[in-house]
Amino acid sequence: MTISSQILAFTLIASLCIMQSSGFSIEEATIDGLQLAFKQNQLTSRQLVEFYIRQIHKLNPLLRGVIEVNPDALTLADKADQDRRNKVPGSSVGLHGIPILLKDNIATKDKLNTTAGSLALLGSIVPRDAGVAAKLRKAGAIILGKASLSEWANFRSYGAPSGFCARSGQGKASSNFPNQEFLCCKSLQNPYVLSADPCGSSSGSGISVAANMAAVSLGTETDGSILCPSSANSVVGIKPTVGLTSRAGVIPISPRQDTVGPMCRTVADAVYVLDAIAGFDRNDPATKAGAKYIPRGGYKQFLKPDGLKGKRLGIVRDPFFTSYSGFDHHFQTLRQKGAVLIDNLRITNLGESYSDENLALVTEFKPALNAYLKELIASPVRSLADVIAFNNKFSKQASIEKIKEYGQGIFEEAESIKGFDASYKAALQNLTKISRDGFEKLMRKNKLDALVTPDSSASSILAIGGHPGIVVPAGYDKEGLPFGICFGGLRGSEPKLIEIAYSFEQATNIRRPPSFQA
Repeated sequence: MTISSQILAFTLIASLCIMQSSGFSIEEATIDGLQLAFKQNQLTSRQLVEFYIRQIHKLNPLLRGVIEVNPDALTLADKADQDRRNKVPGSSVGLHGIPILLKDNIATKDKLNTTAGSLALLGSIVPRDAGVAAKLRKAGAIILGKASLSEWANFRSYGAPSGFCARSGQGKASSNFPNQEFLCCKSLQNPYVLSADPCGSSSGSGISVAANMAAVSLGTETDGSILCPSSANSVVGIKPTVGLTSRAGVIPISPRQDTVGPMCRTVADAVYVLDAIAGFDRNDPATKAGAKYIPRGGYKQFLKPDGLKGKRLGIVRDPFFTSYSGFDHHFQTLRQKGAVLIDNLRITNLGESYSDENLALVTEFKPALNAYLKELIASPVRSLADVIAFNNKFSKQASIEKIKEYGQGIFEEAESIKGFDASYKAALQNLTKISRDGFEKLMRKNKLDALVTPDSSASSILAIGGHPGIVVPAGYDKEGLPFGICFGGLRGSEPKLIEIAYSFEQATNIRRPPSFQA
């Protein structure tokens, strides 16, 4: 039996066990479906957590989407079930009793590690839950574990591939896959086409929800790290306006561009998670300005099947769609649902931001990381210089060629920078100008509600201005690899983007479970 056949068989058996015992199938279930099953006594949170733990045990040795499972997950599930039996207010709605995986750069004050996928932070102790983790607990969500990621959010080396993670291979070989080697520092696998790039850096978050190893997940994005893995793993990803969700307690790259958002199987699930995590956090000053964008009543109200009606959508064919031939039928769907497409638009300064964005991010990284490390209660490393030294020592001891090959060029470059000098300030001014005179001007001049692009091709445009974007599954290529469609807008435009994304999803229903093709 092939590995793909084994995986499908194991998944089917697990699903059948749940269906036979309760009459309800957990696989691909939405939050609404899970809450209804709780209400009708077809399912408990304990059964749900047990299902995901079995899925992780069976699939994770191959996919490596999960770094750690919370040892207290079942205890938390029992508490959620008890709250539901006792009719505790809020225990029958939203995320209460729903298991969620957090990307491993999001701090949790529990028995889980927070390491950004690096062995350098293994055993470190955080002072408190990250702001978003605290909000999830308040909503009653069960922290199921930590999702793998491209190590250090893909900001360690220019040469490392997406999904490369020192901690992702720490688990021992599973008896289900006796011929597989699971050594330290292997890359994560795309559940649709195992040989394909799962994209990063929130690779594990996308892989895990796609493969039904969790109900929902959180990722983080500085530039493309939610949008790209969501597209590549056929899930919905929301990259919020910077400051809409707290970054406190999140291992940083850039306070100017970092954001935290949901990665889920449906738009509705992603919106439920966004409602839970958006809002002010005294530990992240950016959320004071971001909170003004949150609509009264939250984001759930914008889940409208007719949300495309009257929306003005911009299409920049060159360069975004020059390599994609399968989107014209999606454009037709958008029109049929009432959207007005403004086609053949141009953004004159596309591609001009790369060097300035890179300079700004590398400059901002060291002080941001050092501040995070210094606040830890305990840690093997206290500065970027310590991390570099740890990695150098580890690569020599481990004798793992890939670690030596990939190196840590970004780290070394960031460490060499002495401060926010004139070149950094000039780069920031140029990035502001590029965003203002490019994407923002295009949106306002054409009175657009969203820019439509394939995959995550507009991630840099959205990143440098702190703008939001939503990726929705849009299809599968001839090899079976997923691709998404992205709706991006101006800061605070999440309500419009949710209407657009939800309406598109409901009109197309493209997502399907992974096929685990070798």
